[in-house]
Amino acid sequence: IRHGAGLGEAVAGGVALARDLVNMPPNVATPTRLAEQAREIAAARGMDVTIGDRAWAAERNMGAFLAVAQGAGEPPAFIILEHNAGRSDLPAIVLVGKGITFDTGGISLKPGDRMWEMKSDMGGAAAVLGAMDAIGRLNLPLRVIGITPCTENMPDAAAYRPADVITASNGKTIEIISTDAEGRMVLADALVY
Repeated sequence: IRHGAGLGEAVAGGVALARDLVNMPPNVATPTRLAEQAREIAAARGMDVTIGDRAWAAERNMGAFLAVAQGAGEPPAFIILEHNAGRSDLPAIVLVGKGITFDTGGISLKPGDRMWEMKSDMGGAAAVLGAMDAIGRLNLPLRVIGITPCTENMPDAAAYRPADVITASNGKTIEIISTDAEGRMVLADALVY
């Protein structure tokens, strides 16, 4: 009974964390705030954490991630949480979730009447952070890596544009048709990583 209750508590805690993050307003649930949450999970659950900033991403040639982040007022955060890091003897699982903390559509601006819903475009990242918290609580006998590329997608003067050609970290080039395809852009570099 204790084991079952502990399992339920861990899963419910992860779900509640993900829901809390998704329900935060976008001026609170910024990439910086998600990075702070990842650090808290790492400290509480004994995980390794890496928070990559613009310079870190540039060193890794993450042109797709950085293109979306170009117009963002908030600094981006490429978050990597690792449970049982370095344990090559354990089966490995990688969870990847999009962390667009607010998606205006960029230069390909979304219609304004429903744009408020775009605060939840970081739901994938919230799910990964919640899952990593639950995994750590349960101390699963797996090596789990959670990756969440986090940034805003804003229509700033520095923002990437339709017709730009961007080079991702694997050397593949991407012609931008719509800047509202930002999720595919950040996930491209996350999946290469």
